[in-house]
Amino acid sequence: MQPFTERVISIIQTIPEGRVMTYGQIAALAGSPRGARQVVRILHSSSRKYNLPWHRVVNAKGEIAILDDESRFLQKLYLEQEGVELGLNGRVDLDVYGYKAHD
Repeated sequence: MQPFTERVISIIQTIPEGRVMTYGQIAALAGSPRGARQVVRILHSSSRKYNLPWHRVVNAKGEIAILDDESRFLQKLYLEQEGVELGLNGRVDLDVYGYKAHD
């Protein structure tokens, strides 16, 4: 496994219940500030294998970025079950629910 992939998985595993991080935020913490798309790929390929809390990762606007209707619904449901509110615009308020992980 590549070091960047290991760091991304480790960071995602630390996101606490009821909080979210963005793809870009995770990429930057893992050492690649422009690697948000890589984070998407890693989440897609590794969420089941490493039991990642994939639902706690949103885009830079606080939106659910998954296009598949069923997965979008599940992400929204899981976030709401953890107490994360999505506004009328479907966005998570990153100032309220955003998690600031540290190296």
